[in-house]
Amino acid sequence: MAKSFDRRRLLTGAALGAAGVVTGSAFGSFAPEAALAAEPTPGIDPGMPDPNFAEGLIRSISDDTISALGSDGTLWRVRVTSGTSVWKLKPTTFDNVAVGDGMYARGAVLDDGTIAADSVWANIVNLKAHVTSIGEQKLYLDHNDERVIAHVIPGTTAAVYNGTPAISDVSMVKVDSHVQVLGAWLPGTNEIEISTIYAAA
Repeated sequence: MAKSFDRRRLLTGAALGAAGVVTGSAFGSFAPEAALAAEPTPGIDPGMPDPNFAEGLIRSISDDTISALGSDGTLWRVRVTSGTSVWKLKPTTFDNVAVGDGMYARGAVLDDGTIAADSVWANIVNLKAHVTSIGEQKLYLDHNDERVIAHVIPGTTAAVYNGTPAISDVSMVKVDSHVQVLGAWLPGTNEIEISTIYAAA
């Protein structure tokens, strides 16, 4: 409980400009896996929405505040502070987040209902898919009968085979295999950029 209180107090201070410069990832993880982690918030009944977690399509950005429309119709307002970690395919800065991006955010609710974010993930996707074909720096995937083009990004894309440490070589991914892909959706398309692909070698 003390840890939760201190986190909320520091995030509130950062949102109000009272905490000085807080380094990115001081509170949240840069790792995309953290966006989709099923870690329950203490005090929240199972099945109930987590008030410290927001998701939706970004409708506007004003100064340090994101307004996003959630998939359930909730209008979220998310404050980005000097301590907020931002991910968009890889760790990045807030100025790379744009209107039209999808967003997940986790943080602490302020008195005005705004969430002071410790982490924001833009366009993150987590797909389990079947590899139907492989092209030059591309994988063609079937995900729930939807065709998805997944781009390999040199210097960014990593592959994990059979749970071993990540490497940059994706050549062991095979046609007709099943994979899990963490990546970033390209808004308005059926295309993604691959952050990490998990596959059997």
